[in-house]
Amino acid sequence: MAKRPFLPAATADDSAQSAVIDTSRTLTEQTYNQLRDDIIEGRLEPGSKLRIEHLRTQYGVGAGTLREALTRLVSDALVSAEGQRGFRVTPIAISDLEDITRLRVHIEIEALRQSIRHGGDVWRSQLRASYEAISALEQPITAAYRRQWEALNVRFHDALLAGQASPWTHKVLRVLARHSERYRCCAIVLPGLVRDVHAEHTEIFELALAGREARAALALEAHICATPHLLLQALRDGRLVLPGGT
Repeated sequence: MAKRPFLPAATADDSAQSAVIDTSRTLTEQTYNQLRDDIIEGRLEPGSKLRIEHLRTQYGVGAGTLREALTRLVSDALVSAEGQRGFRVTPIAISDLEDITRLRVHIEIEALRQSIRHGGDVWRSQLRASYEAISALEQPITAAYRRQWEALNVRFHDALLAGQASPWTHKVLRVLARHSERYRCCAIVLPGLVRDVHAEHTEIFELALAGREARAALALEAHICATPHLLLQALRDGRLVLPGGT
């Protein structure tokens, strides 16, 4: 007697259902990415109400897809859920930026030290490649290339810390980096902005490759704290008002 297969053969209906599920996941991912970018760029204003009816028309997707994407953004802390009242863009505030900065300094400094101590030839090679890539777009940074620069900036900072072994460190820093970018969007358009980001990256890169752990840590801390310092000064001088923030 022939043995029956443990798993039943896939049918045409199964394949169709699988295709629908894959399409739904892709659509949710695309909607999530679009919403996230619009929040970070400020096109969806901090503190604003996210109305499903309006967003359905704006993004051309169904209510279910929108709710899935918004729920993911709640996990990223870029959106807040208001119980039965829907969703709202997370506000921005200097106190929030200061808290994000303190966390970044605490986590990134230790990760950099571990990378310098334990990073090998692969780490060095990847760090050099990421530095060369970002150098081509930040002398100086312009509005036209800011989105490309942001992606290369993430790559550089990831490569800088890739010599340490904790995957949770990278996950936490990715969330903090997205929130930092919201404030960087405000800082980059400040009138009279004087900051040489390329020089900062060059100093960190050279000190890290040279194994000068303490100096590299200090340079990275100064780099992380530069944006909050500029924003605070601009607020005091009346050159900046945070949109929807305090």
